[in-house]
Amino acid sequence: MSQLPPLKSDELPAWGEYIAKACGVRLDSNKGYLIESRLGALMRETGAESWTALLRKVKTDPTRQLHAKVISAITTNETSFFRDQAPFQLLRHKLLPELIDRRNQERAKPIPIRILSAACSTGQEVYSTAIVLKDLLGDFEGYDIRILGLDVSPEAIAQASYAHYSQLELARGVSPQQLTRYFEPVGNKWKIRDELRATATFRQANLLEPISAPGLFDIVFCRNVAIYFNEPDKIRMFKNLGRVLARQGALIIGSTESITNLCPEWEPQRYLRTLYYTKKQA
Repeated sequence: MSQLPPLKSDELPAWGEYIAKACGVRLDSNKGYLIESRLGALMRETGAESWTALLRKVKTDPTRQLHAKVISAITTNETSFFRDQAPFQLLRHKLLPELIDRRNQERAKPIPIRILSAACSTGQEVYSTAIVLKDLLGDFEGYDIRILGLDVSPEAIAQASYAHYSQLELARGVSPQQLTRYFEPVGNKWKIRDELRATATFRQANLLEPISAPGLFDIVFCRNVAIYFNEPDKIRMFKNLGRVLARQGALIIGSTESITNLCPEWEPQRYLRTLYYTKKQA
């Protein structure tokens, strides 16, 4: 199939409904190009002659592999190590020191640190967080660090768990000093060092569903995710995140996002030029 057929206007609603149910992403009538650009390779792979035929193949595939490929293609988002430095400065200079001070006052030994990366994609945010922790603490002895990465895409989760990155992926955000300190070469790629990899676990999850987690999190990253959802789904997602955030925990969202008028139970806090949210206390 040399040239893909265009997505017809009467084919878009069925695709939109399927994608919304699968991963919560809402595609309006102007987003047909997104399906064409991101699922074109899948159409060629399956040999489907129309977008309706491709959707039929996806729905009837007993292995669910085509379903997983659709989710991965649609939810593939821009990501990089230390993307937007401000949240990691907030983490390094305010949230983590204050958390450690509280735990020392509570005399918790080892000191537990629980962080959630919601919509973690291929793991760069998780490992950037682990690097900040290593830089700050120097040694993980005396700490119980657990970082959980969630993403709806099984392919993204698999890549995050594998923790191997190309030189190009690392060049976007990782300094030469960080590269030699926190990664080791494996063939033509680089692998995150075992001490950092051991802090992270990854799991497939839809943020519009209740989040199953072993305990509460001190810090939750959910950056540039809500922009893909309609208002009711945004509210549902932030309520789900609120249920797994500790009482004095912090929610970090995208720099262009705001939930002040959307979710009154969240209270905005400011550190320098960075905004984050805490749950209002009863």
